[in-house]
Amino acid sequence: MVGLLVYLAGPGRSNEHTDPHLVTGSAPIMAWHNDDQLNRDAALSIAHQLDQAKNVLGVDVKGGHVWHCSLSLRAEEGDLTDDKWAEIANEFMDEMGFTEASGKAPVSWVAVRHGHSTAGNDHIHIAASMVREDGTKWSSHLDYKRAQDAARGLEKKHGLEELSPVYAMRGLRPGEREAAERRGMDEPERRSLARKVRACATAAEDEAEFVRRFRRTGAMIKPRYAAGRDDVVAGYSVAERPLKGSRPVWFGGGHLAKDLTLPRLRGAWADSPELAGAAVAEWGAAARGRRPVNIGREAHEPDPQRWEQYSNEVARLRETLRAVPMDDYATWAHVARETSGAFAAWSTATESTPGPLAAAADELSKTAQLRRYPAPRVRSVGPSARGASLVLIAATMGGTGTAAQAIMLRQLLNVAKAVHDMHKASNDLRRARQISDLVKNQLSQVAAALPSVPVSVPAVDDEAAEAVRTSAAGQTPGRSGSVLPPKYEQARTHATTRGGTTRPDIEI
Repeated sequence: MVGLLVYLAGPGRSNEHTDPHLVTGSAPIMAWHNDDQLNRDAALSIAHQLDQAKNVLGVDVKGGHVWHCSLSLRAEEGDLTDDKWAEIANEFMDEMGFTEASGKAPVSWVAVRHGHSTAGNDHIHIAASMVREDGTKWSSHLDYKRAQDAARGLEKKHGLEELSPVYAMRGLRPGEREAAERRGMDEPERRSLARKVRACATAAEDEAEFVRRFRRTGAMIKPRYAAGRDDVVAGYSVAERPLKGSRPVWFGGGHLAKDLTLPRLRGAWADSPELAGAAVAEWGAAARGRRPVNIGREAHEPDPQRWEQYSNEVARLRETLRAVPMDDYATWAHVARETSGAFAAWSTATESTPGPLAAAADELSKTAQLRRYPAPRVRSVGPSARGASLVLIAATMGGTGTAAQAIMLRQLLNVAKAVHDMHKASNDLRRARQISDLVKNQLSQVAAALPSVPVSVPAVDDEAAEAVRTSAAGQTPGRSGSVLPPKYEQARTHATTRGGTTRPDIEI
């Protein structure tokens, strides 16, 4: 507790703590401390008061007794007053069960405000003891979910920008950026690895090809076998190859993103007993650092004619999305995941450091991650962006690109525009604005570097978003012929997995 309070009252890592002071807290603490600017002595005094119940009653909390949480606004939302922050903090602590409102003895806590973050966000920090005044313990069970639920309610009550209750992107853990900088990385490994997994998973036809493709990126991958088995792979971990003398930092698929667990990736791949055996062999070779068992299409350049074929496929995908309801979250998440994978494949092939294509992959991946997925797993029927990943992952690094890439970018931007429109229609204005800013500030650079789209390509229609028009990439007019929208159907047959269980057999 002392370390936390001294940090909150100190200058911060980048001298961003300009005016540290209390906005509210437990009544006994607030009776001794007002809203004067905190110094080290005041921070020490507050910390000792927060620790009093634990120390006096001799209560030990497994894993530590300090609970720390920040409540933050987006920079564009502006600032709140101290009184408003105090009201929000008190209601938040009531919801979390720290106060008398829980019907139990309260805990000691304070809310500290010390200026904007380095990103310009107005925020407060809450520091609380997990030991109640009567010596009982506050339960941290599901505290992440409870805090998110409480925040969603406070956003609505106080007229703040409401975050989506549908989508949930994995955030970076404290210190990940600083650790990546110390290791000489351009970004936290969690971000770069997630893009490589998306790129390879979207471009692959089956699990064995995914393993081989990922190994070709230079990163490391290893399987997690089912208990007591060496022929059933239940999960995987990935790591960037470390510098000489350093140890790799491994991340499980579920820790990269909610949609990158192995079961979810398998839902998009072909499956059969033969393919399952080939996948186990490739996993084994990866685990032992041996050469791939087989060579697949990942080692060959795709047919140049595929560019036109897959560009047309993405164009048809855009048309089908017109008929998808905005509350069909599973469909939109699936489309966003594949489109993110296409941009990730392009970035993996052509960007030596994270650039606009990486930013596009990261932004669209947020829509691909749902808080809750439909069960059993299902898969879309209809046009797809998977083919785009296949040709983009083989794109040549350097240069200004080709006309085929310019056409593909236009079609992918059309799909991004559809995702933008879905968020806007769902009143998820934050996500819509983020996608719009991405196109204006990031993908416009890619469009400017590519050749002009040939005249034979259909012109942009009037419904294209202003963001898309800004980057000279708009929505293509309707294509001739009847195109059915993608449907999510329950499988009529089932295929047996390597573990002996069944999962829906997917129509392609």
